[in-house]
Amino acid sequence: MSDHIYKRHNKTLLLYHIVCPAKYRRKVFTEEVEHTLKEVSMGIGERHEMHFVEIGADEDHVHFLIQSVPTYSPQRIVQIVKSITAKEIFRLHPEVKKKLWGGSFWTSGYYANTVGQYGNEKVIKEYVRKQGRTYRQIHRGQLMLFDL
Repeated sequence: MSDHIYKRHNKTLLLYHIVCPAKYRRKVFTEEVEHTLKEVSMGIGERHEMHFVEIGADEDHVHFLIQSVPTYSPQRIVQIVKSITAKEIFRLHPEVKKKLWGGSFWTSGYYANTVGQYGNEKVIKEYVRKQGRTYRQIHRGQLMLFDL
């Protein structure tokens, strides 16, 4: 089950289920792009106070289950994840940029939902796993404490 994040003056358990579609719902998530997405996301987690509990991709969208701290709003989490992953995917996979006519990687919108500790985490994980015909789990990690 989920672990709390302990800070000097607070204790939190904030989990977000975030869904980000690729621009034009293009089917851009190949195994190579998924690998890059995972690696870049792990780097984001190291640099920012975020932990990617799970990442799952279908051909045209990605589900993230992210644990973070209260100083980041859900909108800020999405902004950080989308901007850094898009930049790196375009840099490492120029063929993807061509599929998207040289524009943005992600749509401007997203879906975000909070996930509660008591039961909802399992429900959301199961929901994420059952998305799409070609859904593949590309990362699975445990919730963890941040010692910052």
